[in-house]
Amino acid sequence: MHTIIYVEIAVYLLAMLAIGIYFTKKDLSHNDFFLGGNKLPGWALAFSERATGESAYMFLGAIGFIYVSGLSGVWILSGMFLGVVFSWLFLSKRFMDEQKRYQVNSLTDYIAVKFPKYSGIIRWLASMAIVLFFVCYLAAQFSGMGKTIYSLSGFNITWGTIIIAAIIIAYSCMGGFMSVVWTDTVQSFLMLASFIIVPIVAYMEIQDQGLSISSSLAAMGNGADSWVGGLNGFALGAMLFTNLSWFFGWLGGQPQLSSRFMALSDEKERISGRNMALVWTLIVYVGAFLSSIFASTLYKQGTIDDPELILPHMVFDLLPPWVAGIILAGILAAIMSTASSQLLVITTSISEDIIHKTLKVKISSSGLVRLSRVVAVISGIVGIIISLKSGSVIYSLVSFAWAGIGNTFSVVILLIFFWKRVSGIGVIATIVVGFLSAIIWSLSPLEAIVSAKAATFFICLIVGVIFSLLFPDEKQG
Repeated sequence: MHTIIYVEIAVYLLAMLAIGIYFTKKDLSHNDFFLGGNKLPGWALAFSERATGESAYMFLGAIGFIYVSGLSGVWILSGMFLGVVFSWLFLSKRFMDEQKRYQVNSLTDYIAVKFPKYSGIIRWLASMAIVLFFVCYLAAQFSGMGKTIYSLSGFNITWGTIIIAAIIIAYSCMGGFMSVVWTDTVQSFLMLASFIIVPIVAYMEIQDQGLSISSSLAAMGNGADSWVGGLNGFALGAMLFTNLSWFFGWLGGQPQLSSRFMALSDEKERISGRNMALVWTLIVYVGAFLSSIFASTLYKQGTIDDPELILPHMVFDLLPPWVAGIILAGILAAIMSTASSQLLVITTSISEDIIHKTLKVKISSSGLVRLSRVVAVISGIVGIIISLKSGSVIYSLVSFAWAGIGNTFSVVILLIFFWKRVSGIGVIATIVVGFLSAIIWSLSPLEAIVSAKAATFFICLIVGVIFSLLFPDEKQG
């Protein structure tokens, strides 16, 4: 790999670390550490939410999937885009208002205070589910970092993963939510630049070589040149339903995303953030899809051993070193922004929701910040270990966590926001069943027919409604 690429990556990583160091000099309260003290501008929170939402999955997992499947891969991005639109249009204001009303610092804390009679068990169950699935999610991001570095430089995957993970852990510990949001903001611009530059350069290369996109897709076979993958009947319905099912995970159930809505200060900032987020998402998703399809045209299947590495392979092959370094930084940015946010969610769940709120350990605001930093370090180390030991691909790990957390808590949030009869028992049943069904369904033969990302949502919804009706909350006199 060219020296200039190493220099650009080093500068980028040092800049992220510098942001964390800057916030160590600030006197952060626990509210600042967990939710930014509602002091951050809406545009920064929007860029942070978008950078966090698009992770190693977008740059590696989704690109690799579409590269292999062809045009029908558009339905995954369509489902995700609809989810992003729905969350900003219909959920962001409610999250902002509810945070101000209840003065909570996390999604778990909000759910718990809505049902005070069952707050303890809700905090325990929700926190355990989040920690379990998010450690897997975090490991997927760490795997993505190791893969990316290795694919372009041949640098040892283990050491590449450890070094960059250590930087993420460091700046997340130093400034908490504040440093995570500002590093995300920088990272979101790199991601945006990546999906503008790559498809343009790839298309120019296709034109220079005189290649035909349609012919290349047809030559791939397996319906790659069809928007529905050459399927019909039940198979078509199952494919569309499974791919569009990513929509359900965006409906308020991702703690690392909903926290951005909760951190909004007022309606003006929310509208500013909403507009920024939707434009950013449209540009990035279109760029991602075009990059994947152009990669299918330029590189025959089997060109590289791991399809999830096709984007970095294309970047290194088509772009001059100084531009390739920027794009590589963009890929790392996507991974690092999500990883840091997930690490913060794990930290909040353990230190705030379990130790402080559930176990009722008396601790000062500054002491809680110190405890959170220790928890973040330990959680990060566990994530590194799982990443290095796991043989799972990024797509599988993210899909599993998306079903277990996104769908489960999306149902809980939707019921709380839009159905007055939801009860504490209904919420508890939803969390338990969502946790178990995501695991059981993912490991069963049913996963090959309908993804757990879709099934878990409807299972949780049915359970939440039935148990709320069977065990309604007592009316407060």
